[in-house]
Amino acid sequence: MSARVAEQVSRYFAQPDFRFDLPLAPLGTAFQQRVWKTISAIPRGEVLTYGQVAKLIESAPRAVGQACGANWFPLVIPCHRVTASGGIGGFSHHDDADGFHLRVKRWLLQHEGWVGL
Repeated sequence: MSARVAEQVSRYFAQPDFRFDLPLAPLGTAFQQRVWKTISAIPRGEVLTYGQVAKLIESAPRAVGQACGANWFPLVIPCHRVTASGGIGGFSHHDDADGFHLRVKRWLLQHEGWVGL
């Protein structure tokens, strides 16, 4: 399995349109599963705000953010495609404006062709 993961991650970095096909069964609450399923449907190069995702699943933006932070597979379940209404938002429960995690989020969004930064 680790060779398959490494191959697919390499393919994603070489070709941002690559679609992951990994047999993952992420553990989470029923709510987290709904959030992750909704986020997984966001196309590359596009983003939704925490509020937009919350509206789709009839929840609250902050709860969506908590579910994103609980995601153990951020490339496969692309929480980086969820942003705050007034900016990029956090990533993996980190929101330091100049921090490593937000630089990763910006890079992933740019890699996928999002031009809203």
